[in-house]
Amino acid sequence: MTTLNTDLVANSLASPQVLNDAAELHGVLRTACGTAELAAGDSTDNDVVLLAPISSKATISQLFVGSDTFGGSCTFNVGVHNYDGTVADEDAFATSVADAAAMTDVRHEVATINTVGQKLWEIAGLSSDPGGLLYISITFSATGGTGGTLSWNINYAVN
Repeated sequence: MTTLNTDLVANSLASPQVLNDAAELHGVLRTACGTAELAAGDSTDNDVVLLAPISSKATISQLFVGSDTFGGSCTFNVGVHNYDGTVADEDAFATSVADAAAMTDVRHEVATINTVGQKLWEIAGLSSDPGGLLYISITFSATGGTGGTLSWNINYAVN
């Protein structure tokens, strides 16, 4: 029989103890959530909806999105935009999410389980932490053309 200590356990057993990243152990869970009413022209190909500004140092544990039917064959990507509004990674979290879906956790649809514990800037594919805020974003990848409701709930830790 073997016992494998994760880094979190090994750090606490070390002498002297090594501090763990608070976002990975005993961090405070925060949330960014909301609902936006999109007009008919807001769901066309390459339209962007910036959902929430999140610290680049955040560790995102869950990212739920859901929407009404936006018409046509509407799909959207869930990714990250830089604070200046430019795209960092359009589909860092999910690609071609169909509209008319209930609230669904898309955190690991594209970003694999190997990204658990990574900071937002790392998931966005940035070479270093820019500091400050990044936006969790929706980029439409196929036109809907009708208005509707878009909702989100992002759970993250920053300490």
